[in-house]
Parts: sequence; structure tokens; C-alpha cells
Amino acid sequence: MLNADLVRAAVETYGDMLYRICIVMLKNQSDAEDAVQDTFMTYIRKAPQFDNSEHEKAWLITVASNKCRDVLRYQNKHRTESEDKLFYIAQEDDGGLILEALSMLPEKFRIVLTLYYIEEYKVDEIADIIGKSPSAVKMRLQKGRRLLAEKYRKDFM
Repeated sequence: MLNADLVRAAVETYGDMLYRICIVMLKNQSDAEDAVQDTFMTYIRKAPQFDNSEHEKAWLITVASNKCRDVLRYQNKHRTESEDKLFYIAQEDDGGLILEALSMLPEKFRIVLTLYYIEEYKVDEIADIIGKSPSAVKMRLQKGRRLLAEKYRKDFM
């Protein structure tokens, strides 16, 4: 079991970042909050040892991404409610329209673009996190940028 101060520090340091990743992946505020909470519950239960803060951050992103994928798989099997849009984010910052367009992309592009542009990970680090090759990450970045530009121009201009 982890020390309460250690958990509190992790939540304060990484909570907002994990929430942004989850909201982009899930497009639903309550599901994103649940995924972040589940991520920290896994963190507490497993009490992993990390070499450094980057290792901890990468582990948390991987767990959060997996939690989001679990939610998406469940939703695909059990369709019950419509998806929330990111309107509240759009009202909070100037990048809201971009985030909304990003949320409309397929999940494999959303996560790569989010990690690269929002969380500022390098291609090799993203490859490790999502379990793909660096060249696959580069291709997803390239195609994701193109899809994002098309979606943004089409829906918001």
C-alpha cells in the first residue's frame, strides 16, 4: 500500500493531464472522471516502484489509456446513452474547437496526437506507451494531423 502523501502528490501532479487524455479518448466527462479515478485506484492497489518521475508518468498514462479502452469496449457492447461533447472545454480555453475536432477522430489518432502535442512526449516514448513502433506512431501523427485539419475545416469554419 502506498503512503497517502505519495498518492496525493501523484494526483496533484498527474491528475489534470490524465483527465485531459481521458476526456479526449472518451468524449464524456463522467466516464473520463471514472477512468482517472480507476487509474489512481490501480496505482494504490499495485503500489508500483518507478525508476523516475517519467517512468511513473508513462505508467499512469498507459493505465489510463487502458481504462479508457475498457470503457469504449463496454460502450460498444452496451449502447445506452449519447456521448457528451466537449463544449465546456471549448468555453474554458481558446483551443476548445481544436479539442472538439480532436475528440471526433478515431481513438488511435486521438491518443497519439494528445500525447505528442498536449503532453509533449517524443515519438519513441509514445511508441513505448501504446506498444507500437516509432514508425507506426509517425504514420498515425501524419494521418491524424491530416484528419484533424479536414475535420476542423469542415465542422468549424
